[in-house]
Amino acid sequence: MLIGELSRRTGVSPRLLRYYEEQGLLQAERGPNGYRRYGEDSVLTVRKIRVLLDAGLSSEVIRQVLPCTRSDQPDFDWCADIRDLLDREIAALDARIEGLQRNHDALNGFLARRSPDE
Repeated sequence: MLIGELSRRTGVSPRLLRYYEEQGLLQAERGPNGYRRYGEDSVLTVRKIRVLLDAGLSSEVIRQVLPCTRSDQPDFDWCADIRDLLDREIAALDARIEGLQRNHDALNGFLARRSPDE
């Protein structure tokens, strides 16, 4: 299928589909006319990419875990190092959450100290 058809079937813009290809997440063949042609499996691949992006994973991490996914949920075949990789991602998220909580608390502290005549 051409990029327009893949876009229509997945709800993902052609621009994003080209970006996924540039990032090594999606593969297309080139026809004699130079147009990208995607296989039927590309629909499922794009759905997996979207779910993994929504989970907060970077394209670099997705590139590593995508070969170990099945279904559009996705479920994982626990390939080597995938659990460790996802554990590291969770630890990084936890650190970001802690930092955001500190920012939140600091801003609330500023608001609590505002002048009484406001």
